[in-house]
Amino acid sequence: MKIHRPHLLKHTFNVMNRVRQTASVAGLSALRVAKGEKPDATLLKETFEQLGTTYIKIGQFIASTPSLFPREYVKAFQSCLDQTTPLSYAYIEQVLKEELAVDGMTLADKFAHIDSKPLASASIAQVHAARLHNGDEVVLKVQKPDVETIMQTDLGVLHGVTKLLEILMPSMKFASIAPIIDEIRLRMLAETDFIAEAQNIRDFQQFLAVSGNTRVVAPKVYEELTTKRVLTMSRLYGVSMVDESLMRQYCADPAQVMADTLNTWFASLMLCNSFHADLHAGNLMLLTDGRIGFLDFGIVGKLKAESWRACIGMMQAMQDSDYQAMARHMIDMEMTHGGNKVDVVALGNDLQRMMKTIMAEDKSFTSGVPFNSRPLAKVAKRFNIRNTSTTG
Repeated sequence: MKIHRPHLLKHTFNVMNRVRQTASVAGLSALRVAKGEKPDATLLKETFEQLGTTYIKIGQFIASTPSLFPREYVKAFQSCLDQTTPLSYAYIEQVLKEELAVDGMTLADKFAHIDSKPLASASIAQVHAARLHNGDEVVLKVQKPDVETIMQTDLGVLHGVTKLLEILMPSMKFASIAPIIDEIRLRMLAETDFIAEAQNIRDFQQFLAVSGNTRVVAPKVYEELTTKRVLTMSRLYGVSMVDESLMRQYCADPAQVMADTLNTWFASLMLCNSFHADLHAGNLMLLTDGRIGFLDFGIVGKLKAESWRACIGMMQAMQDSDYQAMARHMIDMEMTHGGNKVDVVALGNDLQRMMKTIMAEDKSFTSGVPFNSRPLAKVAKRFNIRNTSTTG
């Protein structure tokens, strides 16, 4: 008996179409360069935007990492943080009907109004403002079409390219690029499940309540209006934390706001079931009442208690110049290949030689104030960090 598999056929077609699209866009960009157009940051940004979801996420990484990329590239990719080419409202409305207009109810039964103009259009989803019949102002985060297939295909291609490069250039194996691509794939695919994201938000809100943190908020989730492809949340009003001049409308000291943001995030490493693992400026907002809004919990991380203790120990060992202890803590944090098979003494000796070289080349290192990790150790002891997994 012949088994018909329409979903498999559709998936195969989507994969082939994505590969064709990627090759086409990349080819056109190469042609522009061949015709004499300078391969600058703007051209790369335009190419990434045309390629869509996966590459926009890479663009967000570039925009959020000025320490690794040239200023012109960081600046060019800033728009990837919260604004990409929007989808038509017709598509958004269709998804909303499929996900929420069930059991004989219509969108009009669920919402008093939905704004057809998007508030933001990012790599994974598009956001629209709406109002419920009880007067609550909300935002609807609606997933873009075929994002899971697109990311699987794109990252599969990138994984294949990195494996090929490792074969052609064995020295690249040291960088372990292919495993990094695999980790990115797992984390990005997690973003396509809005039910999981809703739970991440609730975990963060519980952390804020337990820690008594009133400086930071996260949007309220409307569970009855949330599915795998649609996330309905309370609307937060404020300004992006990219522009200091805008921030001064609602705070006297932007530096203190950033300190509160980082302190909250750092505390969540210890006290929350998961921590925000995609904390760039596009995912932060200074609210009109001066509080800090954490947004977009699609990518989270989880830290094992033993890893956190090893991190504290590593910093203490650095302060004490105890290189053998540094080596043991690096192994405990799984920073090395081979785990317990690593020669601790040899690693410690290598670290000592490396640190002596650094200190010899940078005189300011030896004259600076030594790093003090004891307060962190006290924090870890005070809160008796619970064990969590490392999956993102």
